Order: sequence, then C-alpha cells, then structure tokens
Amino acid sequence: MTAYSQETAVRTKQLTKRFGSFTAVSELSISVKKGEIYGFLGPNGSGKSTTIRMLCGLLLPTSGEAEIVGCNVWTQSEQIKGSIGYMSQAFSLYRDLSVRENIDFFGGVYGLKGKKLAERRDFVISVTNLERFLDRESGKLSGGWKQRLALACALIHDPQIIFLDEPTAGIDPVARRELWDLLFELSAAGKTLFVTTHYMDEAERCSSIAYIYNSKLMVQGTPQELKSLPEVCPPDTRRISIEVLEPSVSLKILKNAEGIIDATLVEGQLHVFMPRSLSSEAVAKKLIDSGVHITGEIKEINPSLEDVFVALTRSRKAK
Repeated sequence: MTAYSQETAVRTKQLTKRFGSFTAVSELSISVKKGEIYGFLGPNGSGKSTTIRMLCGLLLPTSGEAEIVGCNVWTQSEQIKGSIGYMSQAFSLYRDLSVRENIDFFGGVYGLKGKKLAERRDFVISVTNLERFLDRESGKLSGGWKQRLALACALIHDPQIIFLDEPTAGIDPVARRELWDLLFELSAAGKTLFVTTHYMDEAERCSSIAYIYNSKLMVQGTPQELKSLPEVCPPDTRRISIEVLEPSVSLKILKNAEGIIDATLVEGQLHVFMPRSLSSEAVAKKLIDSGVHITGEIKEINPSLEDVFVALTRSRKAK
C-alpha cells in the first residue's frame, strides 16, 4: 500500500469481499482525507454497507488492505478501536433504556468512567441537543431524535472518524437538515465523516464522493470534478432548463423528439440534455407546436450529481 500520509484518515487498496461465489465488494481502492465529509454512494446492493463493516473491523475481507489513520484495520484493531465511531442504518440502541442510560452504556463500552464519562456525556448531549429527552426511553423517540441519540453514542469516546451508514434514511426533511447541520459542525471541528446516502442533495454537501456500482468503484472526486467528467459532459453537448405549464406532457414530447439526448423533470422544471448544435429556440418550438405553454426563460445549466450517476450507470450497463 502507498505510504501513509498524515493527512489521510482512511485508505483502502484492492479491498475485496466475497460471500461464496458472490462478490459484494471488488478491488476497492479509495483515500479519505482527514476532516472531510466523504460521501460513499451507490444503489442498493452495490457494496456500501459491506465496505463500512469491513472498515470498522466488523467483517473480514477476502483480500486487499485497509488502514484507519495509518493502522491496519485487522492486525492493529486495538490501536484504532478508539479512533472510529459507527452509526448504523437501522436504529440499533437499547430501546428500553433511557437516552442517558444508552449514552452511559456506550461510554462504558469504550472504558469511560467517572469524570471523563461525565465530561463526554455532557458534551455529546449538548452537541445533539438531547437535554430534554434524557429520561425518555429511546424506543419512544421520534426518528430524528433516535438518529441524534445514535450519533451521540457514536461520538461518546471522541473518535477521529465517524462512519454513518444511511444516517437520514426514514426521517423527515427537517430532521434530515438538522442532522446535516450537526455533521457540518463536526467536520469543522476536525472530525472525518464517512457517509453513505441515497439523497442527491446530501451528496452535494460532501467534500468528496465515491460512486460504487455492482461492487466496483466507478469514480471518486469532488462534486465539481465528477460533474466535469467526459461521460457526463461529452464534447459539443449542453443542458438547459425550461419552465413549462405542462411538465409531464413536455417530458413525453422531448423523450421522443429527434436530436434530444435525454430529458427529465427536476422540481417541476424540464431539464434537457442535447447537442450544442441544437438551439434552445428549436427545442422551444417543438414544445409550442405540441401545445405546451412555456412560462419562464430557457437557461443553460450545469449537470447535477444525479446526472453524473445516471450517465455513469448507463455507460457501465452499455459495456
């Protein structure tokens, strides 16, 4: 493996996990910088959760290597035990224990007691704003507050790296935004966050992103780097947005229109991917001639991360 850098939090080289004849993760090589929010994306079954379990030492790899802050995950597990925190996709705390009891329990698991436990308890409660729920059974919390408690327990031992597997799955938009505000605060304080998510707006908030598909890493880089990939922005193409009164009808028209590469709806607007040689006026005429009412200006836009993953997935399927 390449020499460890003091700026590197997580590094893998050809990390592979097979279950019998099924390969869940295939030759994964990634590098995560300290203090960044690293988004690990891919469809269900692509290998995201398996990767996290291997990095946390919960699952042995079939082959390959992995390091956490320079320590081998499997041969130096005791050295890194206190360096990582893990927040699983499903709520996995003790539902019949109170919020305070869960926090104290996980503090004890990491060897905290007395004054040190009290200090860390006070800190994680303050960070997650759990003060008013301390005596409530954790199983009776709402989804958003359960996630805050899970994060508090993952932070209790002051880890350098926190693995969050679909942390906002199943919670409402307000709770989702509030949880991300907490993650930004932790990142600003120097924590490294390794996050899996299905939400494209969350992916946009990450410092760097890796996209895994069918167990293989397809690409990694900053959101802007991914949007500039030639598979996403082929030469002599562009994207435009059009505000229309009949978005669903417009989509059907352009999906079948000659010269259009692709079209989709985003927040009620029509996004069109097309050759640069095709003018916006020509696209507008196609719609108007079909009885569509254009209600706003036609603007050239940059690709979204959703465009990135659609383009990459389609290119892989075509091979």
